[in-house]
Amino acid sequence: MFNIQRITEGKVGLVFRFGNYTRVLKPGLHVLAPFDTVRVYNLALPFTPPVELDILLQDAELAARLTVVEVPDNRIVLMYRNGNFQEVLKPGRYAFFKGLVKYAFMEVDLAQAEIPANVDPDLLMKPALLPYIRAYNVEPYEKGILLVNGEAQRMLDPGTYFFAKNSIVIQVLKADTRQLQLEVNGQEILTKDKAALRVNFTLQYRITDIRKALLENKENEKQLYVLVQLALREFIGTRLLDEVLADKDAVTAYVKESVSAQAEALGIAINAGGIKDIILPGDMKEIMNQVLVAQKKAEANTIMRREETASTRSLLNTAKLMEENTMLFKLKEMEYVEKIAEKVNTLSISGNAKVLDQLKEIFSPGKAP
Repeated sequence: MFNIQRITEGKVGLVFRFGNYTRVLKPGLHVLAPFDTVRVYNLALPFTPPVELDILLQDAELAARLTVVEVPDNRIVLMYRNGNFQEVLKPGRYAFFKGLVKYAFMEVDLAQAEIPANVDPDLLMKPALLPYIRAYNVEPYEKGILLVNGEAQRMLDPGTYFFAKNSIVIQVLKADTRQLQLEVNGQEILTKDKAALRVNFTLQYRITDIRKALLENKENEKQLYVLVQLALREFIGTRLLDEVLADKDAVTAYVKESVSAQAEALGIAINAGGIKDIILPGDMKEIMNQVLVAQKKAEANTIMRREETASTRSLLNTAKLMEENTMLFKLKEMEYVEKIAEKVNTLSISGNAKVLDQLKEIFSPGKAP
């Protein structure tokens, strides 16, 4: 007894007899033999063959309806469906029906270090591709060097870089190109006269040669720290305590000059620096305070003696003027009497008429007695 099979639009049917593939059915009504079975497939979906694909491809009609994608080892294929990314095809063999859906495929070689430039960078950030790539980000204030299997390949400007995840060893060395600050604190140093100082020094610098800083030198910041340490000890150790305290700028100038040439070999340029603190031991502080107090007292005594000398000289000049001018002498007398009178609340006079004559003589200068 024959069977009737309807294949609707957008689908195809594969006919099998006793498990063996015989032919493909287009959309429409088909009459089948009693022992034929049909498997219907949607043309909008990837084709999953029920038997070995090579057997099905022997049918030229079916082979013409399929696009076969072979993905070799160390490669992946990006599948696009109607212009939109759909999925990643791993190594293997895939088949897709032609006609209803427009497929596109892009092969990506994972055996190379870098992802090809024709792959959309936005696509590389999708979760589907993350198992196959490794990404390195160079910040806007950084510069980097790409090392492939330990060999420097090229400089990297700020941006995101993608590399295939494979056996190739990828390293991205990065350096901060902003102005940096180095703190050299708590340096215990003896001066020439054996005074113990604790010095805190700060240095501002910038990395200018990435290759020197990252490839030719190891831990450039630690090396710079040691250079500053040695320069401080070299200068302070050959100066007296008073010389160091009196001219801190000389210390800064020496350290900058001494370190700059050596820092250049580290790929570093020195911008500025200076002593933040010079800390004396407790007993040394007490002695310095005593010296300061003594100096201030001596200065105060000098000022007092100077003022006393000036006052005496002024009195002497006044006395000479009054000696030469009787009227000036009387005016000075009246000035003092006035000052005394300001202090007197009550005046009691006793005695004979000579008291009035004496007052008259005082307040009537210039008249003969």
